[in-house]
Amino acid sequence: MAQEYLTVTALTKYLKRKFDADPYLERVYLTGEISNFRRRPNHQYFSLKDDGAKISVVMFKGAFDKLKFQPEEGMKVMAIGRITLYEASGNYQMMIEHMEPDGVGALYQAYEQLKQKLSIEGLFTAPKQQLPRYPKRIAVLTSPSGAVIRDIITTTQRRYPIAEIVLFPTVVQGSKAADDVVKNIARVEADGQFDTMIIGRGGGSIEDLWPFNEERVARAIFAAKTPIISSVGHETDTTIADLVADVRAATPTAAAELAVPVLAEEILRIEEKQARLSQAFMHQIQRKQERYQRAIGSYVFRQPERLYEAQSIKLDQLQQRMNQGLQSMLFDKDKQARQIIHRLEQQQLQNRIKSAQQEVAYLSQRLSKSMQDTYAAKENRLLQAIQSLDLLSPLKIMGRGYTYTTKQAQVVRSAADLTTGDRLQIHYQDGRAEVEVITIEGEENGKSNI
Repeated sequence: MAQEYLTVTALTKYLKRKFDADPYLERVYLTGEISNFRRRPNHQYFSLKDDGAKISVVMFKGAFDKLKFQPEEGMKVMAIGRITLYEASGNYQMMIEHMEPDGVGALYQAYEQLKQKLSIEGLFTAPKQQLPRYPKRIAVLTSPSGAVIRDIITTTQRRYPIAEIVLFPTVVQGSKAADDVVKNIARVEADGQFDTMIIGRGGGSIEDLWPFNEERVARAIFAAKTPIISSVGHETDTTIADLVADVRAATPTAAAELAVPVLAEEILRIEEKQARLSQAFMHQIQRKQERYQRAIGSYVFRQPERLYEAQSIKLDQLQQRMNQGLQSMLFDKDKQARQIIHRLEQQQLQNRIKSAQQEVAYLSQRLSKSMQDTYAAKENRLLQAIQSLDLLSPLKIMGRGYTYTTKQAQVVRSAADLTTGDRLQIHYQDGRAEVEVITIEGEENGKSNI
């Protein structure tokens, strides 16, 4: 009997059915070290290995998005899934449904990773807002049925009863808690009438406190304009919300103490300042009264005339200096006037006037003669120009017997321009005559034609 050969596809399908039907392979708990991990947009493909072997693994997007931590190369993990065979390549692989760090809880791993991320971004070290010293309205985000709100109300009423406490009922545990916290922070911000915000809940495990380790809660707290006091868990519990908030309180009671002062102490402090102010005011009044008494006892008020004695003496001195100055100025001006008169007398103005008149007469004669000479020269040049033009005049030439001939207002320059029967005009010096061409004689090629 001939041996029957299987195709590769048939063998692979057979092996896949074996893998799928084996009850020991449909739920496998595996521990190993992540290898060849590179974050992909959808499904994740990497390997798990130990010292002796390596297995390929696949983790679909839905399962990967549920992880509370970020897988990293070389991280040791515990994985739960099933073993299957991929027919196209014939390789077996593990389909991971759930995974968490080996030795460290997944939530704690996620907490450390988010803490490192936000720390690098500066959310923990950014400048914190100062709490108002005398808040009027305080928003409290916590469960309405827990002990937190009762502790806060009790402490606030005992320390500062004039502050208004407004409760925003908030889910503080479970899968909906983070969204509820973010929503109520937005409500407080939208109201815009609150001076302080307290976010609090009691203690619990890391799972119970996990909503306050969510990234969206941390960013909502960081972005809030209202100063926030975080009081989550007990004194030993530290959440991401505590690190991002403006102030961290170990307990709800401590949060209320940080939010409000003690009214009795503030009143006592005000009374002390009022007493100090009154004392300082009385001291100022006493000093002013002493200065007033000294002023009243001054000689100015006892002998008022002494106030202007010195000014009167100074006025007399200024008047004397002014009179002396005016006399000195008058003397100087008089002296200058006499000197000017003397100099004018010495200059003999009549002789200078006669000399100037003679010079004017002489210059007038020269000007008149120069004008006559210029006129005669110009007239002579004009006559010469007229004679030159007359010699060049065509009429003058025609007077010696010359004429010129035109045909239809055009000058005839050659016999070649004429034809028998043309009407011509012959121009003389004293008139013109019209003639008709009967015959034309000229020279052509050195011969005469008639």
